Amino acid sequence: MKIAVDAMGGDFAPEAIVEGVVMAAAELPDDVTIVLVGRELVVRELLNKYDTKAQQRIELVHADDVIEMSEHPTKALSLKPNSSIGVGFKLMKDKQVDAFCSAGNTGAMHVGALFSIRAIEGIIRPCIAGFVPQVTGGHAVMLDIGANADCKPEMLAQFGEVGSIYAQYTFAIDRPRVALMNIGSEEQKGSLIAQAAHQQLKDNRRINFVGNIEGGDFFSGKADVIVTDGFTGNAMFKLGESFYAMAKLRGIDDEFLNKTNYESVGGSPIIGVNGNVIIAHGISSPLAIKNMIGLAIRQVESNAYTKIAQALA
Repeated sequence: MKIAVDAMGGDFAPEAIVEGVVMAAAELPDDVTIVLVGRELVVRELLNKYDTKAQQRIELVHADDVIEMSEHPTKALSLKPNSSIGVGFKLMKDKQVDAFCSAGNTGAMHVGALFSIRAIEGIIRPCIAGFVPQVTGGHAVMLDIGANADCKPEMLAQFGEVGSIYAQYTFAIDRPRVALMNIGSEEQKGSLIAQAAHQQLKDNRRINFVGNIEGGDFFSGKADVIVTDGFTGNAMFKLGESFYAMAKLRGIDDEFLNKTNYESVGGSPIIGVNGNVIIAHGISSPLAIKNMIGLAIRQVESNAYTKIAQALA
């Protein structure tokens, strides 16, 4: 198994990325190699500061350029084919790696996935999944958290199905409970879009739909998959992540609140494309990068994207 990591993506790249990769490499299973994509001389100089044993699990692939956070995704990918993101997706397209991870330009990662490995046939729109800690243990998969600000009912219904498949195979949850984020638990609550999505989710016998949940149920353990549009999902997800920072600011050390720290999972997968693509916060620390690689390994082992393709065939 080979996991490609964008060495140049992120606010603290390449230093934080390389450190996180070295941390991950020290604990890798024997059959896993990390492929660092970026400016080889810069990356190699940083790697040489660390344990040589860990370096044996790391390969370097040179990329001349970097797509900055402020650049337009489509334009940047077109003008910078030899950027670390561009080269990473070429490795994916050529099946030289099993997953590609980056803390760089989110839009470029999303567009790059669509242009290179393409959406799974039958997918209306790929989405981004986030992981919400639950008081009952584990995490709920929430989608979408930012790829699609405006969603039609059929998109939300499909998020429920692909999220269910992802949760089943990546987290070994038998018949994941799928819930729709809404302004009330009653079936008739919410916007016209939410009501229509509710009906479509309810009619889908392939999923275990448990109805609506409200904001107060976010961490409750009532659902394994939380369905929402990307606008609402992004706002809720970032609000949830803020609890950790607020707790630390007030000197509170709480086991559950610590799980809302973005570093604990490290990344968010793009669901609905023909491959394993994971994006991370631009502010990602070495620990976040390490955990993102762990998520990538788990996702490759689960083979969830092929299960989604089979379900939609």
